[in-house]
Amino acid sequence: MLTVAAYGLAVLLNLFILFIGFRFLLSPQQAAAGYGVPSPAGAYLTVKGDRDVTFGLVGLAVLVGAGLPGGAWFMLAAAVAPLGDMLIVLRHGGSRATAFGVHFATALIVLLSSLLLFLAAARS
Repeated sequence: MLTVAAYGLAVLLNLFILFIGFRFLLSPQQAAAGYGVPSPAGAYLTVKGDRDVTFGLVGLAVLVGAGLPGGAWFMLAAAVAPLGDMLIVLRHGGSRATAFGVHFATALIVLLSSLLLFLAAARS
């Protein structure tokens, strides 16, 4: 059951970041508002979308190719991105509610996913 929950949460998080990435690529203004720092359309929004799509695809590939331990390490490392996003929002006058309620909360969920994957790997 732990393995199913660990994989399930990790897959869900990777699919979610893919969704966010495609949202930045297809609807950049709305995605930027949800990010927490208003931004004019341009390269920044495309780069953000590309980064998120890449994170999602690499995360899914690691889960499939490397299994539980590789997925756990990937999710642990990937938690840096939402923490960085939180700091970016705070440094650029964005909403504290968005910084903590979206980005910090996301980092905690990604860390939880990593922990579940590590625990499931240890059991198998």
